[in-house]
Amino acid sequence: MLEAAGLEPETERSSRTAPLGDADAQSILRSVKKVVVCRGRKTVEMPGARAGLDDLKGPGGNFRAPLLHLDDTLLVGFNRQALEKLLAQ
Repeated sequence: MLEAAGLEPETERSSRTAPLGDADAQSILRSVKKVVVCRGRKTVEMPGARAGLDDLKGPGGNFRAPLLHLDDTLLVGFNRQALEKLLAQ
């Protein structure tokens, strides 16, 4: 989907070989104005200042994948409609 939109990731990180730590996630949260959390078909938008680490984690305690940081928005988890909306901005 990113390629179709003419975008290429600046950075890719494997959750298996280089898992995201809490400090890294906090740094990302401080750099965004909006967080969009996708849990299946449910999508919740919140200000970045209100989002916490628990909002980024799944039921197993690991960070949801993918985490897509685009401009001032962080998309957490996968939802096709939310991703299309973000890419259309």
